[in-house]
Amino acid sequence: MYILIAGGGKVGFHLAEELLREHHEVLVIERESARAAQVREELGGNVMVGDSCEATTLDAGGVSRADLVAAVTGDDEDNLVICDIAHYRGVGRTIARINNPKNELLFSKRGIETTISATQAVLAQIEQELPTQQMIPLLQLHSGLELVEIKLPETSPVAGRSVREVLLPAESLISLIVDPGGVPRMPSGDTRLSAGDALVIVSRKESLGILKEQLIGSTHGLDT
Repeated sequence: MYILIAGGGKVGFHLAEELLREHHEVLVIERESARAAQVREELGGNVMVGDSCEATTLDAGGVSRADLVAAVTGDDEDNLVICDIAHYRGVGRTIARINNPKNELLFSKRGIETTISATQAVLAQIEQELPTQQMIPLLQLHSGLELVEIKLPETSPVAGRSVREVLLPAESLISLIVDPGGVPRMPSGDTRLSAGDALVIVSRKESLGILKEQLIGSTHGLDT
């Protein structure tokens, strides 16, 4: 995918870094030339200096061929304008970082996906469209805990087992199961796991590799 990122701050930089690692084509547009130079030094030539709120800047960045525009500046009004221009230019999907939760309704009424400012949350929304993604980071919690979503493949070693039969890493908990039909349920020890289920799990970051191997299997590797 070609992904245009408006805003080269901490969120935009780390988002671009992760997406480039996943071999997507990425361009970061940053208003401040000094910051753009810093990001360019780290990312190479994937940075452009300009005001993403101006249509001419987005046009110069190739917005018309972008599969997705992520507006992740620190200003909600700017992010709204950027996404509106992207829609007008024919971009099918936009994601905006919102800094004030009160603005979420305004964005949704304009057909703009919203997310909190955490880089992994933005990345997770993008990667939900990728069929190879079987572990999606959702949110970083306190004390080193993370909220992740794991989709069980057909070859999952736990398919057909009950929740109590699955030996999870210490301090890991299956908090929600969404079946292939999109129906959510709170699991009990007797709940059976099936291929295609999406499990929402709280776990420690250092345990995610073990968790992935236990639930997905060693042949379904994925960088988290």
